[in-house]
Amino acid sequence: MVNGSTYLRRELLIRLVRAFDAGDLRREIDRIPVKLRPKDADASRCCVYHDRAVIKYRLMALLGVSAEEETDEAKTLSEYLDEILNGGSRAEESGEAFERRVAPLSVCGPACSGCPDARVVSTSNCRGCFARPCVYSCPKNAIAVTGGRSAIDSSKCIKCGKCISACPYNAIVKTTVPCEEACPVNAIRKNERGVAEIDFAKCIFCGKCFMACPFGAVMERSQIVGVLSAMKRGEKLVAMIAPAADRQFPGTMEQLMAACVAAGFADVVEVALGAEKTTAHETAEFLERMEGEEKKFMTTSCCPAYVNLIGKHLKELVEHVSLTPSPMVYAHEMVREADPAAKTVFIGPCIAKRSEARRKGIDFVLSFEELGAILAGRKIDVMACAPHPVPRPAAATARNFARSCGVTEAVLAEATKKIPGFQLAAKQIDGIDRKTPAMLKLYAAGKLPANFLEVMACKGGCVNGPCSLA
Repeated sequence: MVNGSTYLRRELLIRLVRAFDAGDLRREIDRIPVKLRPKDADASRCCVYHDRAVIKYRLMALLGVSAEEETDEAKTLSEYLDEILNGGSRAEESGEAFERRVAPLSVCGPACSGCPDARVVSTSNCRGCFARPCVYSCPKNAIAVTGGRSAIDSSKCIKCGKCISACPYNAIVKTTVPCEEACPVNAIRKNERGVAEIDFAKCIFCGKCFMACPFGAVMERSQIVGVLSAMKRGEKLVAMIAPAADRQFPGTMEQLMAACVAAGFADVVEVALGAEKTTAHETAEFLERMEGEEKKFMTTSCCPAYVNLIGKHLKELVEHVSLTPSPMVYAHEMVREADPAAKTVFIGPCIAKRSEARRKGIDFVLSFEELGAILAGRKIDVMACAPHPVPRPAAATARNFARSCGVTEAVLAEATKKIPGFQLAAKQIDGIDRKTPAMLKLYAAGKLPANFLEVMACKGGCVNGPCSLA
C-alpha cells in the first residue's frame, strides 16, 4: 500500500538519483534533510529536527549503511558516501556482527514509536451493559465492571479474544505492535529502550515488518549507489527483470526492458527465462523423488524467505525442499555464460532476494521502487520506449511464476508433457505466517495430504512483495 512513508522513501530515491547524475550527490546529500524539513515547516514528529534525523537515517539506508552500524553520530552522509565510493575498508567479522552488517534490513531508532505492548483493552464505547457478555465469556476471570465500565486485568488476560467477539458495542479491542504482529518468526522485539530491534539470527527477511511499520522505522538497505557508480565507470551491467514486473510498470515487458537499456544497463534479460529452467529441473527432481519408496513429499525452493525459514527454524525439513536453483540463479548463469565479465543486477519486489544474491554470487539487487526511481530520475517513459528486441519471449507459465500457484501450474504442465494424464497432489501455502511451521511439519509427516507443496512468503505471490509498486 502506498502511504506517507512510501512516498518519502521514493522521493528520497529520486532525489538521490538526480543528484548523482548531476555530479552533486556529495554536496547535496547532507542538505536533503534540511530541504525537506526547513525550520519553518510543519513537523511530522515532535519537531523538524527529529524529522531531519529520521531522514538522515533513511538516506544512510539508501547508501547501503545500516543504522545499527553507526558509531559516530556526528559522521555526515557525505562521509559515508565517500567510504562507499572508495570501496570502504572493514575488518573481517564473523557471527552476529557479520550477520548484522550484511543484513538487508535495518531499524531506524529515531523513527520507531516504541509502540506499547500488545494487549486487550476496553474503550470508551463500553456501555456497562447488564448482560455483561465480556465478563461471562472470559475464561480467566480477567474482566470486571466498575463504575459502569468494563476493565481488563492485563496480568490475567491471555488475549484469547473471546470478549472482543462477545461485546455487542465493539468496545473491546486488541492493540498490537504492528512489526511484531507481522513477523512470522518472532524476530523483531523492543529492546531495553523500547525501540524495535531485529534478531538477524532469526530473521528470514520476508519484509513483513518493513511493510507493517506505520512509522517507516524498518528500512531496506539499498545497493542503488553501487549500481549507479558501476554504470558511471562504464561496467557492463545486465539487468535481470523478475516475472513479478508484469503490471508493476506501464507497458509491456519488452518496453520495460528497453527502458532499462535507456537507463544505462548494457543489456537486459527476463528472469522468466530462468524460470523455464527451474520448471524443467524441479519437475525432473520431483518425478525422481516420487519413484523412491520414502519421503514422497517435496516443497518448492523459489522463495528465498521460505528457504531462510527452513534453514533457520526448521532444519529437520531441509530434506523435503527442492534442490533446484531459483529462476534468478539460472538467469545469472545464463548471463555469465554469454559474458563472464558482465555484472548481474536482479530487479524485483523482494527483500529476501538480497540475502539469496549474496549467497549465490549475484552482483547487485534493485527493488522495483529503486528501478522506478532511476527511470523517474532520468525521465524515461516506459510507454514511450520501443519494445526491446528479444530472441523469444519466455513461456507464459514461466512469466506466471510470480503469482501464487504459478510454480505449481508450471510443474504440472511440464510433468504432463512427460507423463500424459499425470496427476499432481499439490497444495499451496499462500503467505507465510506464524502457523506455517506447524503446517509444514504436518505435511512432512503425511498428516496433511500432498506430495508437492508450493510455498510463497507473500500472499498472492511475489507480485505482492514488500518492494512492489502496487
